[in-house]
Amino acid sequence: MTSTLTAPAPTEALHDRQTLRLCTAGSVDDGKSTFVGRLLHDTKSVLADQLAAVEATSRAKGLEHVDLSLLVDGLRAEREQGITIDVAYRYFATAKRTFILADTPGHVQYTRNTVTGVSTSRVVVLLVDARNGIVTQTRRHLTATALLGVDTVVLAVNKIDLVGFDESVHRAIEAEFTALADRLGVTSTFVVPTSALLGDNVVERGTNTDWYTGPTVLEILETVPAGPEVGELGFRFPVQTVIRDHATDYRGYAGRVTAGRIRPGDTVHLGTGRTTTVTGIDTPDGEAEIALPGDSVVLRLADDIDLTRGDLIAGADRPDDVREFTATLVGLAEKAVRPGQLLKLRYGTSLVRGRVTRITAGIDIDAPVDDVVRDAPDELALNDIVRAEIQVAEALPVDGFTARGAVGSLLLIDPASGDTLAAGLVDGTGGGGGRD
Repeated sequence: MTSTLTAPAPTEALHDRQTLRLCTAGSVDDGKSTFVGRLLHDTKSVLADQLAAVEATSRAKGLEHVDLSLLVDGLRAEREQGITIDVAYRYFATAKRTFILADTPGHVQYTRNTVTGVSTSRVVVLLVDARNGIVTQTRRHLTATALLGVDTVVLAVNKIDLVGFDESVHRAIEAEFTALADRLGVTSTFVVPTSALLGDNVVERGTNTDWYTGPTVLEILETVPAGPEVGELGFRFPVQTVIRDHATDYRGYAGRVTAGRIRPGDTVHLGTGRTTTVTGIDTPDGEAEIALPGDSVVLRLADDIDLTRGDLIAGADRPDDVREFTATLVGLAEKAVRPGQLLKLRYGTSLVRGRVTRITAGIDIDAPVDDVVRDAPDELALNDIVRAEIQVAEALPVDGFTARGAVGSLLLIDPASGDTLAAGLVDGTGGGGGRD
């Protein structure tokens, strides 16, 4: 079902200036680079000399309009081939919000890059060419988005100018997309007719689509929740390092809040039944009254507790420490991952020995929506997606993955070369006698 926009509630006020992480995805030649360039240009996020260079290049090519795709196609290979081959991160801001945009590739062979961009995003903007409608790559990206639990999907029906701004074309694509999203369990969706070339409904409202009364893409991005709602997730704080000053008897635990929030006076849980109280929150700007997701801070605790890098300070819902869990894995390297192979596993700030004990299923995101699960392959190859069972040598406080907080994600690393072989999202825990 297509969502409607509502004004932020008072309880969301703390998030009004939060950074929203989003991702763009689409098939080749859907106009994604021009779309991102339009976002940057119309939000005045382009330096004058950059714009002048793009205008000069466009004139040299004899183009009628400024080629805004040149603002984002920065890698030499993609400039030469006219495609985007890697995840590129763009930064822009409006009066209401700041944004980090992961611009992902459209080619089939770069599935790993798309998954990387989607996995860290709160919103995914999918582009389709109005002339072609929903294509295989659209289904692939939407399936990946559903697997990764992203909250909101915006479908930009781009190049609407090339079909004469025909409402019936837009409505047909909207109906097909909404039905597909519903089948995949993606319920927060928006469908917007856009012309990135002319600027219609990307940042500014278009004059050629009077039949469309919904929000522009930017209006959606400025209004959807940028971070977890109050009480949506419990507090999570993986310790990065311990700061000591023996002269002043200072001990603090440095790290980044990955979920929830914390205030001085709050009780925190440390595993094995240990609890203590936060006595202070230190930042480079002095003491803070609250720490929110994304904040890098130093926590002071009431008790002198032996914590080290990799330990988790958490709320009352702190997960149990386990040695076995299941995960969805994406192959990131030419070297395959095989069951039983000795690996290093990075989870949060922890780095431990581990292995994939069994691959239980493959995920074919090219298959029909009702048939994406396939027989388990013998190994995890580049760009493959599988479900697997994992075992680690040291028990970890493992959360299930959620796109609403930076928890539940992991990396599998080749211990010999240091290369990252796979990224993973925890599905669940169990077994192994690894609990506290």
